[in-house]
Amino acid sequence: MNHDSHAGHAAHDAVDGTHDKHAGHSVAMFRDKFWTSLLLTLPTLIWGHMLQTALGYTAPSFPGARWIPAVFGTAVFIYGGRPFLEGALREIRDRLPGMMTLIALAITVAFGFSAAVLLGFPGMPLWEELATLVTIMLLGHWLEMRSISQAQGALGELAKLLPSTAVRVHGEGTDEHVEDVPVSELRDGDVVLVRPGASVPADGVVRSGQSSVDEALITGESASVEKREGAQVIAGTINGAGSLRVLVTRTGDKTALAGIMRLVEQAQSSRSRAQILADRAAFWLTWVALGAGAATLVVWLSIGASPATAIERLVTVLVIACPHALGLAVPLVLAISTTLGARSGLLVRDRRGLEDARNLTTVVFDKTGTLTLGEHRVVAMNVTGGLSEDAALRLAAAVERDAEHPVARAIVKSAEERGLSVPSTDTFKAIPGRGVSATVEGRELSVGGPNLLVSLSVTPASALQHFAEEAAARGQGVIYLVEGTNALAAFAVADAVRPESAEAVRRLHDAGIEVVMMTGDARAVADAVARELGIDVVLAQVLPEDKAANIERIQKEGKRVAMVGDGVNDAPALVTADVGIAIGAGTSVAVEAGDIVLVRSDPRDVSRIITLSRATYRKMVQNLWWAAGYNIVAIPLAAGVLAPIGVVLSPAVGAVLMSLSTIIVAINAQLLRRVKL
Repeated sequence: MNHDSHAGHAAHDAVDGTHDKHAGHSVAMFRDKFWTSLLLTLPTLIWGHMLQTALGYTAPSFPGARWIPAVFGTAVFIYGGRPFLEGALREIRDRLPGMMTLIALAITVAFGFSAAVLLGFPGMPLWEELATLVTIMLLGHWLEMRSISQAQGALGELAKLLPSTAVRVHGEGTDEHVEDVPVSELRDGDVVLVRPGASVPADGVVRSGQSSVDEALITGESASVEKREGAQVIAGTINGAGSLRVLVTRTGDKTALAGIMRLVEQAQSSRSRAQILADRAAFWLTWVALGAGAATLVVWLSIGASPATAIERLVTVLVIACPHALGLAVPLVLAISTTLGARSGLLVRDRRGLEDARNLTTVVFDKTGTLTLGEHRVVAMNVTGGLSEDAALRLAAAVERDAEHPVARAIVKSAEERGLSVPSTDTFKAIPGRGVSATVEGRELSVGGPNLLVSLSVTPASALQHFAEEAAARGQGVIYLVEGTNALAAFAVADAVRPESAEAVRRLHDAGIEVVMMTGDARAVADAVARELGIDVVLAQVLPEDKAANIERIQKEGKRVAMVGDGVNDAPALVTADVGIAIGAGTSVAVEAGDIVLVRSDPRDVSRIITLSRATYRKMVQNLWWAAGYNIVAIPLAAGVLAPIGVVLSPAVGAVLMSLSTIIVAINAQLLRRVKL
């Protein structure tokens, strides 16, 4: 039988994460066992030899008192040591000896030797060391599991967002009545009433009502979002002061919240390269510890030490070499970073994507829907005749309000976003191929493109003509507001740049990262957006099927590339890039192509990903150095290399140092929460 192949197979399994040292364990179980074991350990210490010798006192004597350390020590071994013994059996059965094996071996050797001394074998029993060791190990595991549980609390927090019941609405007007039903009974097409302060029970569209909704725990956006008829709402968000009637469009596993929970769960179970390295190191450290323990026992016996001394050195080596801190160093940091991301609207689908983000040199943005809104707006205007821009836009929006053309929608939406009150109109009339006209506040107005000017024999002022020429050079459409034979204003209409995009580019430049924009739009349109945002490189008129090839070309220049896109036509490029960042747009978070999903569709979040990645890596490196360095120093000390000068570590001290190392790693990982994204 080839032992090397078995070792390699076991290491591979360890790396693949097929073994869980805490399977079937809980925070409460370790907490309860710790406190009970501590109570059982106190009599063991009081009537044991170690504390009496150290403090120079004599414990109360009565018949059977000498059996107290043995009885209570055995109780601690059986009750408190059970999780470690069971864990060791699983590790041995899976051929993955690890920290549970080391702890179980240490306490079993201590128990067996102490029992032998009780039966007449020469030496000093180790009941106090055994009880103290088990108790401290229980404390360490309790703290570890509590830290991990807190770090992975995002799923629990998200699950709590959904209410258990909903108010379903039947009928309309005077025939309307409501009933409370379990959320599980809701179906697409139902109408639900969301009262002030209540949670939205399912994804849907506002049918009537107006309110502000707190979406912070879903999107990471702190400001409440105004919702009125036609607006989308997300399950789990909190309604404000108004009431809403919502038409249900997605329930149960189809909701955005369920999609977020799946992504968080997937990220928590995915494994990074650093974690694989730590797992491999922990696996081999176990074998080093076993070898060091055996060598320690042989050396001490060979130089004439008593069996008690040799076994005490063996137990100390096994305890202090336990790769507890090493096993916790990376998983805890990653769990915390994934949770931080989820709370900030950054959903990590694959931890390797988050890990690679720290090395990025280039970020490639798709334009439409990423740097821009993906919807047309009035992006510039020029007015004459003493009108203000707001007055001109208000009148144009009134004329266009009843029109269905996308440009009409752009003008109306732009007026609404400026908070303008759009007046009502009379005698609305469409002029095929030219525009629309209407009477607004007693004024006969028309809105349309260049064809409208020709049909009405209107010659715009030179300022308007110059404005139109500049807009056309940028690839923008121009619409005119006309009264009689006078052109009052010209509006440049285009896919509007997101308000956050300029800051997103600036933040990336501040981080030393090149910004590239890749789009299928014409060169003039792309260059106009690039100039406005300060983008370094523009790739225009790129077909969807060629986007991945462009990513590969940039990578061949030695650059580490992130692709930011909407996850639909950008999917091949997202997969090809070193890090794929998909725009989630709130209600469609289950984007399958990217490593990371931006729930808020905010391009500024790209720099936050890089900040989180770099901070996560720093914490992982710090923890790995501490855990590895601790073992490099501690194992020789435990073996007794400094015994000639009087420095000897007892098993109890070894357990304290090992637990202290684990606690330091856990605390350092928790400091990641202080990073400002």
